Amino acid sequence: MTTSEARPDNVPIDRARVEEALRLLSGVPFGLGVAVKRLSRGSGVYAWWAAPTVFPDLAGPPNASAPSLRLLYLGRATSLRGRILRNHLRRSGSSTLRRTLAGLLVSEGYRTTWTDRVVLVPEDETRLTAWMHTHLRLTWAEDAEPASIEAELVRRMHPPLNVSGVDPEHLQAAVVAAKHSYNTSSSPVEP
Repeated sequence: MTTSEARPDNVPIDRARVEEALRLLSGVPFGLGVAVKRLSRGSGVYAWWAAPTVFPDLAGPPNASAPSLRLLYLGRATSLRGRILRNHLRRSGSSTLRRTLAGLLVSEGYRTTWTDRVVLVPEDETRLTAWMHTHLRLTWAEDAEPASIEAELVRRMHPPLNVSGVDPEHLQAAVVAAKHSYNTSSSPVEP
């Protein structure tokens, strides 16, 4: 889900819901082994975090509860559990986050193939999921209408891997380049 479906400018923001989501998203991030057991099937927003050494060129803000971690990406879901487990931790074809991560890690030899879009080969899908379990952490906040608060959260938190809805001064060239390198991978595998 992207911020391209964000709320119109004339719709008021529910400040209390935004503040509660910010509080929960800025809490101590969970390792993915724990997070996948605790995620609800309800709707909400989620944030991916990593140590600054993971992508040193990406200047994400520090986590308020775990300052050694930096924000990478923020998204929304109609089912937090489904979005994280079925998309972000499984298939690059349905996860902008996975495609961006693969683009940032292109020097590590991730291979792509073409289906109806560019996707990682199955072995590299598995390898990327293992990498995510090792390097990334997750926070989330349940919310009945996450689309109505996502744009405000992106505007306030400045996640470096988000492109849509990010103020131009916070758009990071490394992310745009990563998306391009993924889509034009020099090592495609023929189907």
